[in-house]
Amino acid sequence: MATLALSHAALTGLSSGRTKRYTSVVKTTVTAPRPVDPLEADHDVIARVLQGDRNAFGLLIGRYSDPLFRHALGMTGSPDVAEDILQASFIKAYQHLAEVHGRFDAWIFRIVANGCKDWLKNIRRTHQSYEEDDQPSSFSTPDEELDRTELRSDLDTALMQLAPSLREAFVMKHVEGRSYEEMADLLTTTVGALKMRVHRAREALQALLEEKYA
Repeated sequence: MATLALSHAALTGLSSGRTKRYTSVVKTTVTAPRPVDPLEADHDVIARVLQGDRNAFGLLIGRYSDPLFRHALGMTGSPDVAEDILQASFIKAYQHLAEVHGRFDAWIFRIVANGCKDWLKNIRRTHQSYEEDDQPSSFSTPDEELDRTELRSDLDTALMQLAPSLREAFVMKHVEGRSYEEMADLLTTTVGALKMRVHRAREALQALLEEKYA
């Protein structure tokens, strides 16, 4: 099989939505498939890509970029880092598309999740820190904005101190609002194990925040 090369049109969709909601817009001439089971629809698109229809990969980008970006943002706290991880993950997914045999959504989620964990481990090893991107304010007074920004910064700092597996579980449950069953399906683990991770994450965050606000 010839080596696949991700088209410029597909990659263009990975560069928008930097500071707000990650949105991918991929212009193609491909007609959208009729409503079918999501698993079947994904594999239909994969088959088209593997047969040479490179632009069809943009359908998968548009289908999954938003929830994947939200996960990466929750894990890293930085829109720029989240975008970089997402772009690298979609490129990797494209290059290894022939290896997908089960659910594409779970497969691409694991690629993004592993990218986030690698980034967190690297941050801890090098003792680097990231800066919050400037965000448009929705608060009525400077004092309210300052208080909210400080609390958000403290929460992000506390989250960064959690083990990647605990941070991942907390973000998926309390930031993304996923059910334990969905989390277990995506992470290929048990509901009980995830409940324990979320519980441990809550306890650790409470302890870290109490150190400052007690």
